[in-house]
Amino acid sequence: MQNRRASLSDVAKALQLSPSTVSRALAGHKDVSEATKERVRLLADELHYQPNQLAAALRRGRSNTLGVLVPHITGHFFPKVLDGIAVEASKAGFSVMIFQSNEDSKQEKKNIELLMNSQVEGILVSLANTTTDFSHFELARQQNVPLVFFDRVMEDFRGSNVSAVILDDYLGAYQLVSHLIEQGCTRIAHLTGLRHLNIHRNRHQGYRDALTAHGLEINEDYVAQCEMNQYGGAQAITEMLKLPAPPDAVFASNDLAAAGAMQVIKAHGLRVPHDVAVAGFSNEAFTTLTEPMLTTVDQGCETMGISAVRLLQKMLNPNPDRLAQPRNVVLKPKLIIRESSLRRP
Repeated sequence: MQNRRASLSDVAKALQLSPSTVSRALAGHKDVSEATKERVRLLADELHYQPNQLAAALRRGRSNTLGVLVPHITGHFFPKVLDGIAVEASKAGFSVMIFQSNEDSKQEKKNIELLMNSQVEGILVSLANTTTDFSHFELARQQNVPLVFFDRVMEDFRGSNVSAVILDDYLGAYQLVSHLIEQGCTRIAHLTGLRHLNIHRNRHQGYRDALTAHGLEINEDYVAQCEMNQYGGAQAITEMLKLPAPPDAVFASNDLAAAGAMQVIKAHGLRVPHDVAVAGFSNEAFTTLTEPMLTTVDQGCETMGISAVRLLQKMLNPNPDRLAQPRNVVLKPKLIIRESSLRRP
């Protein structure tokens, strides 16, 4: 027993009692004598026995556990969202199981299967960037397990048990590009990620519509799909700086790519923002440490996590007095203007 966790059966066998009697003794049932309760408690302490709370909850028909699946737990965004989820879930009496897909759709599928086998009461998920087939979510939809997608969502995946919490990425991008235009920028590059993901698709559309609304032509030479990291941003802007009329501003779909672009721009002897203004998206913690500090869009990470849990609670406990429960939450972005884009007072 020293090499494994003591079980209820171990305690029962040692005391020559039935497992049900041990269970009732530990629960303080009146039909078990005080002497037996004391014997059970003493041995349970000696063996460091801990009851299986999940199994007990399942016997009651509730696991009180939420599953969470994120692409990764690096950087600023997802850890902050997870913090919001954990705090709000704890307030509601839920435990949280957290898995990461590592941006791998196959791992995402395995994790969903594990969560379903664990009989979680609901699943909060942000998609891997390689996910294009959504069939692994079908079982949850069919079994009516509440699914709340956040940030990276499936816009065409619907059901009575499917909801979403997203940021208005389109508005954030539109406002940011409009700001760059107001600073006198006319050749604005856009570094975008895979556009089958709603976040990059909507930010790209906001970029295009802002240019059009301000009377600027869309030049596809200034649009690059790249890895959303420092290397990807650096590589993309290196090629653009070779153009006959290189960009005078860069809007990256995340802050890491923007930081990579900024490094290359400065390495070419150009000044940020005077020669090339730079802006990102997400408000990562390092954006106040760059030189100059990086203009970006705050996504309200904790609010997204809190909203996802609250939405799931409404799905678990629908209000019979309301004809329809809210199925989606759209958060407003916050433009954070810093020195990297300020070309005019």
